[in-house]
Amino acid sequence: MKLQIPLEGISKEEIFEKYELKFKAIADKKRLQIMNILTEKGEMCVCDLAPLMDMAQSKLSYHLKILLDANIITKRTEGTWSYYQLNQKEINHLLSEELCCLFRPTC
Repeated sequence: MKLQIPLEGISKEEIFEKYELKFKAIADKKRLQIMNILTEKGEMCVCDLAPLMDMAQSKLSYHLKILLDANIITKRTEGTWSYYQLNQKEINHLLSEELCCLFRPTC
């Protein structure tokens, strides 16, 4: 039985661009390490994440921005502090039926 996922209101080109951004974001060892730390420790402030990554806060912010733009992580601001956590729904969706259906034979 073949599962059919409707692609309503979005072209295949738009889907490819969306996934290209996401896969580029996670195709970096440092960003994968950030994701792993957030998986293990949960929501974290940049000030707490920087020492764990042994990385300057400015460099870490660069990587967080890429993950944030790809919707891989979410950000919550409280006063002057920003807290980051994995977007678990998006992580679960990366290898979803939607993406898999694009590469299945139509027979």
